[in-house]
Amino acid sequence: MSLLSLPSVTALLLLGAALEASAAVSLARVGGAAIVALSIVCWLARDEQGRAARGLVSALMFYNLAVAGVLAFASLSDGLHGMLLWPAVAFHVAMGAWSIAILSRSHDRALP
Repeated sequence: MSLLSLPSVTALLLLGAALEASAAVSLARVGGAAIVALSIVCWLARDEQGRAARGLVSALMFYNLAVAGVLAFASLSDGLHGMLLWPAVAFHVAMGAWSIAILSRSHDRALP
């Protein structure tokens, strides 16, 4: 939600640099809206099981591991660093691992 409402502050906390161009702020808000939409879908499908739920968890796994990679790359290659960067990387890695655990658990249950 912070990326949608306060994209420059979010970038400052994560990357140590504010978003300066209006195009960057707009693009960050688009990303924030996508994250909120994904959150709504997850909330509405929280009691579902089956292929749709597995697909949703797979998408979350990809999202979290991709975000962790992008943020780590921003620090290691681009030299960006904000006070919440590495905690955010750790959070997304943990959420990716949780998604993998959920997927492997649901796969084990599906076996005859």
